[in-house]
Formats: sequence, structure tokens, C-alpha cells
Amino acid sequence: MIIMALDHVRDLLHSTSLTQSPTDLNTTSPVLFFTRWITYLCAPTFVFLSGTSAYLSFQSTDNVKAFRNFLLKRGIWLIVLEFTLINFALWFDIQFRILMLQVIAAIGFGFVLLSLLLKVNIKILAIIALLIIGGQNMIQPFLKTETATWNTIFAVLFQQKMIVASSNFMFLVAYPLIPWFGIMLLGFACGQLFLRDKRRQKTLLTFGVIALLLFFMLRLMNGYGDPGPWSQQKDTIFTVLSFFNVTKYPPSLQFDLLFLGIMFLILAIADKAAGKFSNILSVYGKVPLFYYLLHLYVIRIAVFIMVFAQGFYWKDLSFAPFQFGRPASPSGISLAAVYIVWLTIVIMLYPLCKWYSDYKMNNKEKNWLRYL
Repeated sequence: MIIMALDHVRDLLHSTSLTQSPTDLNTTSPVLFFTRWITYLCAPTFVFLSGTSAYLSFQSTDNVKAFRNFLLKRGIWLIVLEFTLINFALWFDIQFRILMLQVIAAIGFGFVLLSLLLKVNIKILAIIALLIIGGQNMIQPFLKTETATWNTIFAVLFQQKMIVASSNFMFLVAYPLIPWFGIMLLGFACGQLFLRDKRRQKTLLTFGVIALLLFFMLRLMNGYGDPGPWSQQKDTIFTVLSFFNVTKYPPSLQFDLLFLGIMFLILAIADKAAGKFSNILSVYGKVPLFYYLLHLYVIRIAVFIMVFAQGFYWKDLSFAPFQFGRPASPSGISLAAVYIVWLTIVIMLYPLCKWYSDYKMNNKEKNWLRYL
């Protein structure tokens, strides 16, 4: 949750975020590349652990119908949030000229699909998850057809695509549903692992090592598993960046292996973590959706503070797609300032997250809290 805020601060406030990609090796720097790259860890971890969370909740009830209804309602609620409060926070466009299907909606759709599969054997679900993750790069070349309608459907399910409905409305599929559902399904299938006390840490470590070994094997071969091969660059550092510059949109097999592998290692380390620092971090993790919504609007306020402090006026601001309320003239802050703003916002949000975490803990009888 904390790393995610870094990406959103960079996206909305950095001086080059509107004109350059931080992973474009022709224009980026190693620090800027890493600032973006490290946040790749967020989405697959969110989606995987959403599946794990669903499994653990499912095990705590003996009423399949009631839990199916909860997952269905929870999924629809996340989809509604994505296309209202979250998209508005990103674009700040009252006309909603662009809607983006990103991670919250992907989780929401995943919950809806998962609600239909609760009675399927967990081993079968694991096999389906691995087939989706391992086979998606194989089927991508066969998804395009001559029919615009089918291309749109395939894009929503499998590919990143900008769907232009009219001059005043666009729909950006940033997180196609099936590849991310595969990760959620894997998290659900791994849920039983988190109920084991004795072997859990060792198993998480084993999974992480296996995933990373498979990543390095496939990446070194420069073959199957990612549409963007790595290559020799102008120096060793940029060659390393090229090697780790895997495809997130949609997540390739190599992307999944790399970042799920890192996630498993972090989970293994965190399994025995204790102390004040761990307790502070856990506060953000206990109220993820509350924090997610809150941090977007705080960053939005930070954008306005930045542009007005730089001498711009409301009339100078553009709320067209991908302008984020920034003016057409150069604006933004340095990468060092991005890090300062990021840490400031994260620290500012701690008291609110702590208050809401305590409120949830003391009001478990209020079912509506399960949706925020």
C-alpha cells in the first residue's frame, strides 16, 4: 500500500510524467526506472492476496450461498467505485470523458467470477490458474479478428486497449480481466497454505525461489513468456534494466513469475516479522480500500497545490484525458521532491488509517464496514 502511493505521486506530480515513460530506456534514468519498476510489485500482490483473503473468509463460514452473495456484492461494489470515485480522483473530469478499467475493477470482476466457482475443487482451480498465467502469451496472437465487436470483447478480457467510443468518450482497458483473474485464482488456491503454521514460511520461500528461477531461465532464453525481449544497451546498468523491463499490460508470464516470486519471498520474511515497525505497516494493510480512496484524493489536492504554487491559475489547468489537471505549459516537481511528497502523504494518512482500523475492530457487527 505504501509503495503504491509512490507510483501515483510520480504519475500525477513528476515533471516528465505527462511526456515520458519511466520504463523507456531511451529517456529514463536508473533511479526513475526503479521508482516505477518497484511499484510493479503492487498490483499482482493486491490481486493474489485478494484471492487468498476470499479463501480465508470462505473457510470461516459454512454458508456457501451467503458467501457467494457477499463476493458478488463486494465485486459489484468495487466495480462501481472504480468507475465513479476512483476514476474521478484520477482525471478530475466531471464529464467523465475517459474511464479506465484498472486494478480495483479487475479485483471486482474477479470476485464476481470467483463467486461462481466456490464449489469447484481447489486443485482444479489451481490448474486453471496456472493455465491462464502460463498460457496467456501463447493465445495473444490469435485474439485479433476482423470484427470490431469481438476485438473489443477480447481486449476487455485479454489485452490492454484504448476503446474510442466517440470524440467525447474513451474507455481504457488497462487491466484486462482474464490475466489478472488467473492471479486471483492462484491466490485463492494458495489460501490453504496460510492456514498452516509450521510449514508455511518454508513453502512460501520455496514458491518464491522456484518462480524466480523460472523467470531467470525464460528471460535468459529471450523466448516465450514476454513480448518485449531484453537486449544489450549502452552500458551494463541499462542492460540490466532491459533484462528486468518486463511487460505489465497485460501481465506476461515473465512478469508474473518475477513479481509473484518477489511477493512470496517478502511473505516468507514477513511471516515471522514483529516489532513496532511491523505494527505500523500493518495499520495500512488493515484498511486497504479506505487508504486507497483517501490517498488518491490527497494526491489530487497535492497536484492543485503544486500547480498553483508554480504560478498557474484554474483557467490554465487541463482536465482532458491524461492531463490529470496539469497545465499545457511545463509543470511538475523533481524526482527527489516526488519522494518527499510521497513520504509526507503516507505519514499524514497514518492517524486516519489507525483511527479507522480501530473503528472497524470495535464495530464488527456493522456489516457495511466489510465494504470499505
